[in-house]
Amino acid sequence: MPLCLCGKPKKTYLSSEHLSIIDTQQLSNSKMNIPNTNLPRIVIIGGGFAGISLAKKLKNKNVQVVLIDKHNYHTFQPLLYQVATGGLEAGSIAYPIRKIIQEFPDFYFRLSRVNEIDTQNQIVKSDIGELHYDYLVLANGSKTNYFGNKEIERNSMAMKTIPQSLNIRSLILENFEQALLLDDENERNAYMNFCLVGGGPTGVELAGALAEMKNAILQKDYPDLNIANMQINLIQSDERILNTMSQKSSEEAEKFLVDLGVSVHKNVRVLSYDGKAITTNANITFETATVIWTAGVQGATIPGIKQDSLVRGNRIRVNEFNQVAGYDNIFALGDIAAMETQAYPNGHPMMAQPAMQQGDLLGENIIKKIKNQPMKPFAYHDKGSMATIGRNKAVVDLPNYHFSGVFAWFVWMFVHLFSLIGFKNRAVVFLNWVYNYIRFDREGRLIIRPYKKRSFTTFTTDEL
Repeated sequence: MPLCLCGKPKKTYLSSEHLSIIDTQQLSNSKMNIPNTNLPRIVIIGGGFAGISLAKKLKNKNVQVVLIDKHNYHTFQPLLYQVATGGLEAGSIAYPIRKIIQEFPDFYFRLSRVNEIDTQNQIVKSDIGELHYDYLVLANGSKTNYFGNKEIERNSMAMKTIPQSLNIRSLILENFEQALLLDDENERNAYMNFCLVGGGPTGVELAGALAEMKNAILQKDYPDLNIANMQINLIQSDERILNTMSQKSSEEAEKFLVDLGVSVHKNVRVLSYDGKAITTNANITFETATVIWTAGVQGATIPGIKQDSLVRGNRIRVNEFNQVAGYDNIFALGDIAAMETQAYPNGHPMMAQPAMQQGDLLGENIIKKIKNQPMKPFAYHDKGSMATIGRNKAVVDLPNYHFSGVFAWFVWMFVHLFSLIGFKNRAVVFLNWVYNYIRFDREGRLIIRPYKKRSFTTFTTDEL
C-alpha cells in the first residue's frame, strides 16, 4: 500500500512484516535512495539467471547499476521440486543477491516489486519509490499460465518460487495427516492421490520424486495408512511427455515413470478442478485433494510496455540485440523475451541457458551502445537438455548425442551441482544427495508453516 504524505514529514510504522520505522518524506523524495551519478544508470528488474548474468558482466564497466527484485535472493529453479518433496531445504537453492554484488563498485540492490514503467519519462515506479533510468533491462522472468481458467488457478498449486514449493511440501504432509483421521476409504484415498498437470521437466521430475517417497519413505512415516493406495497421476495434453526433448528421451522417461508406479495420461486436457475432483476432455475424473499445475508459463510483464510489443505467451518481442520492439534503451532477457528467429519462431526456450547467454552478451552490448559502437547479434548455443526421474534414472539430450540411465543421472547431478551459486550451497546439496542416496531418505519432511487455510484441520500452530 503506498504511503501518503501530507504536511510535515513524520515517522510511520510499517506493517509487522517490515519491523522498522522510516521517514516517509525521505523515502518519497529519495526515489529509492540511489545516489545521483554522472555515469549511465542501468536498471535491471529481476535477479534470476538472466539478471544475475548481466550484472556480473557489468562489473567494473564505469556504469551505475541498480538491481531490483521482489526477493532478496536468487533462486536455482531447476531444483524447486526437491524442496517441494523434502529432499533439500530452501536455503540450499537460494543465494543472497547482495552477496553476489557486494564487491561490485557502484552497484545497488533494492528489495521491491515494480508496479509500472513510465517509458516516456524513463522512470521505474515501485512499492518503495521511483527511479530514473538511462537503460532499462527487463529480466523479471515468467509466471504460471492457467490459460484463463480461474477455478484451476484458485484450487491448484503452482511451483515457480521457493514459497510455493514450501507450500506444496506442507500440503503434501498435511494431507497425509488428514488422511489418518478419515474413516471413509474413498475420501481417505483422495488425500493420498496426486495429480500433476503438465509433462514437461518440472512435472516429470516432481512425479519421479513423489514416486520415490511413496516407495521408500511414506510407509515408514505412516504405518497405519495403506500407502499402496497412493496414486501419482501425470497428465499431459500432448501426445508425449518431455515434448521439447527427443523422442527417445520422452519414451525412456515415460518407461522410468511407469516402472516407479506413476500413471501417465497422454492426450488428456484438464477442463476444471473444484478442489475435490478433476474433469477432463477424455471423460476421465480424478478424485484428489492435491493438484500441482506445471502445464505452462507466461511472461511476467509489467504495465507500461506498449501492447504491440507483446507476443504469444505474454512475452515481449525483442530484436537480435534483445532490444524491446519500439524502444531504443529498453531491453528484455530470458523467459520474458521473445526473440523470433528461423530456428525459434516463437522465441527461445524458457530455460536457464538462453537467459544466461543473453545476459552475458547484453553486458557487452550495452557498453558498446554507450560508446556508440556496433552491437553483436545474439546466437543461441544449445548445450543440451536433461531431466531426472528418481534415483539412478535420467535422460540427457546433447546436440549430437543422447544417453540415459545411471550415467545420465550422474551427469544431471554434477551439472546442477556446479551450476549452483556459492560453495556452501554446492557442499550442502552434495552432502544431502549423498545422504539421501545411501539412506533412501528425505529428511526435510517438516510442517514448519502450514499451508492449509484455518477452515481446514491444521496440525501445527502458525505463529502470526
